[in-house]
Amino acid sequence: MSGTHEGTFAGLRAQLQEAAATFADGPDALEGILLGIVDDVDRAVREPLEIFPVCHHSPASAVAMARRLREKQPKVVYLELCEDMAPLLTELRNCRLPVAVQAFASEVDGFPAEWSPLSVVAPITEASAEYQAIAYALDTPGVELVLVDRSSDHVFQWDARGRETTEPTAGPDTAAPPAEETALHGDAVGVEIGDLRPRFADLEEHLLRHGKVRHWSEWWHQYVELPLGDSDHDTYRQVMLLIGSLFRRLAPGDPHRVRVDEDRERFMWTRMREHLAATGADPADCLYVCGAFHAASRVAEFGVHGTDTYRISPRTPTTWQHGLIPSSHAAIEAQFGLAAGSVSIAATVWAKNLKRTCVEPYRLVGQAGTRKTKPKKAATAAAPAPAVPPADKLTGFLQQPPVLDRLDEAELLGWSVEIVRAARRNGYLASTADAIAVFETSILLAGVRDRAKPTPYDFQDAAVTCIEKDTVPGRRDVRRLVEIMMGGDRIGQVGYDALPPLARDVHDRLAPLNLKLQQRGVRRALLDIASQPELERCSDVLWMLRYLMPRGAARPIMGERSLGERPIQESWDLALGTHQRALIELGYEGVSIEQVLEQRLRRTAYGPQATAATVLQAVEDATLYLRSRRLADELGTHALEVLSAERTVDGAPEVLRRVRRLLAYYRTSEPVLPAWIESFVKTGYAHYCTLLPTAFTDDDATVRQVAAMLGFLFSMEGLALSLGCDRTQLELAVAQSHPEDPSKTALLWAAQVHLGNLSRADLRARCDDLLGNPLVVPAYPRYLSGFLHALEPVPSLTDFVVEAVSNAFGRLPDPVLLPWLPTLITTLRSGGADLAPLLIREAGRVFPGRLAALDEWVPPWRTQPQPDAVVPARHPNGGRRGVALLAAHPATCDAVADLLGCEGTWETPDPGPSGAALVGRHPDTALALEELLAGA
Repeated sequence: MSGTHEGTFAGLRAQLQEAAATFADGPDALEGILLGIVDDVDRAVREPLEIFPVCHHSPASAVAMARRLREKQPKVVYLELCEDMAPLLTELRNCRLPVAVQAFASEVDGFPAEWSPLSVVAPITEASAEYQAIAYALDTPGVELVLVDRSSDHVFQWDARGRETTEPTAGPDTAAPPAEETALHGDAVGVEIGDLRPRFADLEEHLLRHGKVRHWSEWWHQYVELPLGDSDHDTYRQVMLLIGSLFRRLAPGDPHRVRVDEDRERFMWTRMREHLAATGADPADCLYVCGAFHAASRVAEFGVHGTDTYRISPRTPTTWQHGLIPSSHAAIEAQFGLAAGSVSIAATVWAKNLKRTCVEPYRLVGQAGTRKTKPKKAATAAAPAPAVPPADKLTGFLQQPPVLDRLDEAELLGWSVEIVRAARRNGYLASTADAIAVFETSILLAGVRDRAKPTPYDFQDAAVTCIEKDTVPGRRDVRRLVEIMMGGDRIGQVGYDALPPLARDVHDRLAPLNLKLQQRGVRRALLDIASQPELERCSDVLWMLRYLMPRGAARPIMGERSLGERPIQESWDLALGTHQRALIELGYEGVSIEQVLEQRLRRTAYGPQATAATVLQAVEDATLYLRSRRLADELGTHALEVLSAERTVDGAPEVLRRVRRLLAYYRTSEPVLPAWIESFVKTGYAHYCTLLPTAFTDDDATVRQVAAMLGFLFSMEGLALSLGCDRTQLELAVAQSHPEDPSKTALLWAAQVHLGNLSRADLRARCDDLLGNPLVVPAYPRYLSGFLHALEPVPSLTDFVVEAVSNAFGRLPDPVLLPWLPTLITTLRSGGADLAPLLIREAGRVFPGRLAALDEWVPPWRTQPQPDAVVPARHPNGGRRGVALLAAHPATCDAVADLLGCEGTWETPDPGPSGAALVGRHPDTALALEELLAGA
């Protein structure tokens, strides 16, 4: 550096060099670090384009930013923020802060598929320097705001580069996973302006220990925020540059992180030089707002006169959507690993700083949630002062003793009274004595920590110590109550005009409900569709929102939606304001919820993991929510293709259930069945016949799955045969099945009974043989499980299953019966919707209805003769006993004949077959049949 440049901080350099020689026993490494810090500060303050270093969500940075903007009145503001987020900043005036600017990509191109969806958020609060810069640039005529940081696409490009070179490790500032109430940002990657925190764990531990604080947020508040709150511009700027350079030079050498930081700095300076060259702006009229860490950069591209060797890589073909989502103080703290309540405390300090310094902040015109102020005339920029070397304010700041802020007893007393009042409302047995104890303990803790005035963190520790006992009586502990008292978890809201078209369309279509759905909280909606048919369209929207949005956004209390039914009355609990982020992200996928729902159904049906069951579910959802016959036919045709390609029977129960439901719907609502479902039944019949023998012997195929296959074949048999299928294929498949598992064997016996290959007498005899064989008795419950599952394909065996279970309870020993009872219960529970009612109904018909009759009750299968074992004997009269009875007593028939006016005589019964005489009298039918058979 030249001698002129060295003159500004020459005194500070000499003092640091002397200190390095004294404390390090030599001017080696320590001297290089200390003098390098001074060089970084000197380099930044002499840059023609003024660099304004900030720390994210810092009230001191926000106050200094507002003061500097009113003094300098720059014409161009360069801001460290993703360059692709610029179009959204004008919509901030329609929101209530805090909100987050989001870039979202649901489909990726150029990134690994498992990364999808991609999301980047940049939260913005009112007590931040970036908001002051944005508000100034947008509402001041003739001022241009330029975002110069890497795009959202480059965020993930460089992240992929880092994953290839280094293993991801959790640093000391890694935050714990956010709780549900703090997860407003979801899984998005957070970007912030001015990430200023030590990256050297030993340095942070040293600062916290000697500062007598618990976490970094408290150290920053005590040793940076408060001293810089009243400082002038040059002092603030040089101190922030000093801190940024210190943390940068003492950072550990993580190659990927260092490379990303330096590439970001090259990116930003390249963009600024490109803009200056394109517009011809004077660097003296510009202001560069960035984090203090990047302000102390040492890359060759630094400054308006830096090298132009850096080349920005192109973006990937990924399509990015941009929008605003609600944020909160708790979400910001969880996203960036800050201490709980630190952002709320920063907001309180911001308000106090404005009142103390009388600095007028910038607010966007029409900003929701802020006080309305009278518009003021734009201040004219002061005449540019001649360029003079900046003064050394750093030496005086470092040498001055700490300013002792006198105790504000009124403020501390107000805090103590308020926390006791809040504690009593939340169930604590607090009193005035506790308020006095909190007051005195706060002063005591501040004194122990070398502070004249208790900080909010000291007060929080004192309140926990004095009020909180062994248990927390309510939902909130004392620490949380202090956070609420200090400002609470302020939650932002995106205004209607800033919402994407889909979200606005949803609110417009739900307007007939007359509810304030944009507000947070739960709103109860009552829909009397019978008397107000126009509310049915609101019901359609609500059911689609329930399908698309997280649980709790739209929750039905009364009413359901099923195929073939029309709603009459419904009741809903709606929390669209609470789940505003999810609704906004739906807007990134389409312009209407119908379009988004159709896209998701297609994505599910055509996905690589799609099965016939999932595709049929998509068909049902398309019919249920969209009432789209076109989409249902398309997805149904695809379900046919997916079924043909399956080689397992894992989805057979779900396929059977959904096909039955769709068939019942189409048979009652359509004149003819759709072509795709006829083809599905025909193909499924042949498909399951082919897989049946293998499924019976496959250990991976469960009894429930094989029963569902048989249920499909037996219940769809009539339709399949009418469409051209051959029943012989089913008979051959059953004949080729030879299961070894007892439950599948019982299932096969049930199938043989249904096909007529096995009589009930034989089946009953087989069960009796099993109960009589002591070697098979332990396995008999597994046979009963098979019979229970057989009720799905062969419900006519219900009476036999009741008989088999009754015999098992009567004859099985307890060591065999009792372990089987849980299996019986779980089997009935898993298929209870269909199986249990059949068994209960049949048992109620068979067993006695009163307890007194139970002792004398005999099971019907033990008293009645078996119908298929008894063959009725033929009467010697050729089975015409009724004719002989009439001939013996003709009076009744004669009376009826006279009443009807019929004449005739009695004939003597012929011992020969009467059918032959009838054929002889009327031969035409037999002759026609003979001609037909001869022609065939």
